[in-house]
Amino acid sequence: MSHQVEEVPAGWAGAGTLPGLHRPQDPGTRVQDYIHTHRAALRAQLTERGALLLRGFDVAGVDGFDGAVRAFSGTPPLAYAERSSPRSTIKGQVYTSTDYPQDEEIFLHNENSYQAVWPRTLYFYCVEPPTTQGATPLADTRQVLRSLDPEVREEFERRGWQVVRNFHPGFGVPWQEAFNTTDKAAVTAYCAEHDITAEWRPGGGLRTTAVRRAVHRHPGTGEQVWFNHATFFNLTTLAKDVSAGLRAIFDDPDLPTHTYYGDGGAIPDAVTDQLRAAYRAATVRFDWRRDDVLIVDNMLTAHAREPFTGPRRIAVAMAEPSDT
Repeated sequence: MSHQVEEVPAGWAGAGTLPGLHRPQDPGTRVQDYIHTHRAALRAQLTERGALLLRGFDVAGVDGFDGAVRAFSGTPPLAYAERSSPRSTIKGQVYTSTDYPQDEEIFLHNENSYQAVWPRTLYFYCVEPPTTQGATPLADTRQVLRSLDPEVREEFERRGWQVVRNFHPGFGVPWQEAFNTTDKAAVTAYCAEHDITAEWRPGGGLRTTAVRRAVHRHPGTGEQVWFNHATFFNLTTLAKDVSAGLRAIFDDPDLPTHTYYGDGGAIPDAVTDQLRAAYRAATVRFDWRRDDVLIVDNMLTAHAREPFTGPRRIAVAMAEPSDT
């Protein structure tokens, strides 16, 4: 069984080496067996490339996908905690990808980069490909960081970034779902442990505030990466009609989700425009095929979702918690 990574095939959109593509030399090769045999080389290539696509292997459904996660990471998948988007459990700690309407784009982001602890490695498994579009675009966070104006980068390095989430009944993910509990005291304790300020609001609402770093060093390579949700959670990243509608309902401090500099200062629209442009310039995309398994270094690579038509069903798992 060959373990040589292929170059991105002609016709894929985007430049660079993301992701590295692997195919089996022998038909019917189980993905778990391939990972077990070539684990060291695959992990080294993931750190270099930022993402690997395993295509044409026998995955054996969700159970086999769970086994692939355990084979590559050496640990079981993580539970989805401190949720910011709706997901359904498929089995165990394997989830559906975000359950947003299929005509909506999900902008590039790094999974759980707003948390004090995040997964280092993400896994995606194509159970059923979409009819049209529906790709999971990828962007190298090293390239995103390099492309930013030095003054923009320095500002974020100096001030950090802040996310404010308001859990209003009827808007977005309820706090009970986000924190997997109906116990307010448990939520308050969780927030205190994870450097989040929690404020219970009149009417049963909750406001949380967290200040995080915008630029991190990858623990494996030492490279600096743009790793945060400052763009994704910013109101201006939403469709204009959606952001206008939310601002018609809420004052800025009460918006369901919004981002600021770490000291609470507003991030200028020109800066968020530049951030979105940097992500898009670094984007690579490919069309899903049934039984594709995508492995992503969550700190090196941001991911997104295109709008789509058809039945698209992508399973997701997370592993290897990190706080550095």
